[in-house]
Amino acid sequence: MYPRGKPTGFYCGEIQIMVKKVLMAAGGGLLLVGLLFGRDAASYVSTSCGWVKQSVKDSVPVEFEIERARTMIRELDPEIRQNLHVIAREEVEVTRLRDQLTETEKNLAKDRKEIARMKGDLDQGGSVFVYAGRSYSTKQVETDLTRRFDRFKTKEATSDKLRQILQARETGLLAANDKLKGMQGAKRQLEVEVENLKARLEMVKVAETTGNFNFDDSRLARTREAIQEISARIDVAEKMAQTSTAMPDQIKLDDEESRNISDEVARYFDKHPSVEEIVRLED
Repeated sequence: MYPRGKPTGFYCGEIQIMVKKVLMAAGGGLLLVGLLFGRDAASYVSTSCGWVKQSVKDSVPVEFEIERARTMIRELDPEIRQNLHVIAREEVEVTRLRDQLTETEKNLAKDRKEIARMKGDLDQGGSVFVYAGRSYSTKQVETDLTRRFDRFKTKEATSDKLRQILQARETGLLAANDKLKGMQGAKRQLEVEVENLKARLEMVKVAETTGNFNFDDSRLARTREAIQEISARIDVAEKMAQTSTAMPDQIKLDDEESRNISDEVARYFDKHPSVEEIVRLED
């Protein structure tokens, strides 16, 4: 992560010393600016502060900045874990509300059915009503129906509020999940970008190192020259050999006989019969 040959502590110490030198130099310069330029010193001070800040930033090695970026990315993990905990807790609460709403609606359906039954009985008329083996007067049934209906309306209003709360919390939970996924994806993208920066920096180092190499190619040039000399000597020897072959040492008195290929083929096959001919002769 840091230049080879220097420990991390030593490296950070160098950075601190560098920053102190820049700040001390800048401080003396700002005091001088105030004495020389008076009212216009503010603009000079502002410009100087920006220059000092940029100078300090430019003095920090790129390796250090890459490691700093990695540290910042790692520091996102506690926040992500905290968000995961909040979302998990909200999911439990939403599940509880959903179960509660389901049970409330189930009870409302039962209450609605019973209210409708008692209303139907009263509408039919009569002075005595029998429920579960017990007899009730018209007044008792009306009183009970009134209480049931009031409770039903209260429960129904509560159920509507509960449904609205559940919908709101489900919407918030969905948004929180989307935000968390986006945060996790952004963290992974930042990790990739940092590794890409590291790779690019390594390539720059390789290019700089290669550019600084000065090879002594004099030995290579001498070796190539020696090989060329050997090749030239072999060329001369080949020319001499060809010349000796082309110049016979005696005069030919007769022309060479022309070749009769038909006779050569016939004589060869007479001396070297095929396998079929040999078998036929033996039979």
